[in-house]
Amino acid sequence: MEKKDLRIVYMGTPDFAVPTLERIISEGYNVVGVITMPDKPVGRHQSQLQASPVKECALKHGIPVLQPEKLKDENFLEELRSLKADLQIVVAFRMLPEVVWNMPRLGTFNLHAALLPQYRGAAPINWAIINGDKETGITTFFLDHEIDTGEVIQQEKVAIGDDDNVEDVHDKLMTLGAELVAQTVQNIIDNKVVPIPQEKMHTDEPLRPAPKIFRETCQIIWEKHTMESAHNFVRGLSPYPGAWTNLISPDGKECVMKIFRTQKLAQQGSDAPMLITSIDGKPALAVSMPDGILCIHELQLAGKKRMNALDFLRGTSLDGWKLA
Repeated sequence: MEKKDLRIVYMGTPDFAVPTLERIISEGYNVVGVITMPDKPVGRHQSQLQASPVKECALKHGIPVLQPEKLKDENFLEELRSLKADLQIVVAFRMLPEVVWNMPRLGTFNLHAALLPQYRGAAPINWAIINGDKETGITTFFLDHEIDTGEVIQQEKVAIGDDDNVEDVHDKLMTLGAELVAQTVQNIIDNKVVPIPQEKMHTDEPLRPAPKIFRETCQIIWEKHTMESAHNFVRGLSPYPGAWTNLISPDGKECVMKIFRTQKLAQQGSDAPMLITSIDGKPALAVSMPDGILCIHELQLAGKKRMNALDFLRGTSLDGWKLA
C-alpha cells in the first residue's frame, strides 16, 4: 500500500499533538479527518471561543475537523464512519469507547508519554519526575478496553536531567513522539509490526501509576519530603500546575506561594523543615531540611506574577514568616 492510499483519522487536542500531525502530513500520508475537543470559551466573560492547537493545524492544511461533545453520539459516529479510515492515531486526546477505537480495519493506536507498562494514566511526565526517575520515554500501542493496557508496538527512551522540569521533558517527548508515530505508521503499512502484550514485558520495578493531578496533589507537605524529593516534586509540577505551600505571617495570616524552580545545596540543614531568608550571610529564599537546604529560585504569590526569588525579597520582608 502507498502512503497516499492509507486513510488516517487523527485524534488530539493540545500542543503536544501538533508536531505529530505535522509530521505525518509532511510524510505524505492521507489524513482524511481530525477529531479534537470542542472550542473552549476564553476571555474575561468567557464570550470568545478558542480552537485547539490541533484544530488550527488541521484547518491550516485543509483537513476536515470533527468536534464531538460525546464520542458515542450517533451523528458523530456516522460522520466518523463516512471518513472510511483504515487507521486511527490518538495523541493526547481522551479515552475512546470501543465503538470508536474498533472502527478502522487496521485498528487505533495511541502515543503515550511513558515507557508502558509504567505510568499508565493521565500525567505520566509529571509522575516520572516526581518519583525521581532518570529516564522515561514514549510508547505507541494499540488501544484496548482498559486505559493504557493495549499491546505495545514501539518504544523509545529519553534521559531525564537532574534539573529537568515537566516542560523540558514534554518538549523532548513531543519531538521524539512525532518520529515514533511516523515509524509506527510505516511499519504498519509494511506489515512489520509485532505487538507485545504488556503483561509479557519485563520490568525490574513495581508498576507505578500516573493518575490525574489535582490542586491537592500539588501541596508540598514538607515533613514528608527529603531535600531531594522536594526538589523532584517541584520540578515535576513546573511550570503547570505548580507545586505550592502555605506561609504563615507573624500575626497568623496565611499566604499561598507557588514554587517553580529550586536548587539543592548539600549544606547542614535543620532538624525540621523551616523557612530561611539568608544563606552564609547573603539574601536567599530557601527551606532548611534535615538533609540539606533547598533554595527557591522562582515563585509566585497568590494574585501576583511569577518572579525571581531575589527580586521578590528586595520588595518583601519574610522576617518571622513560617512554613504552614
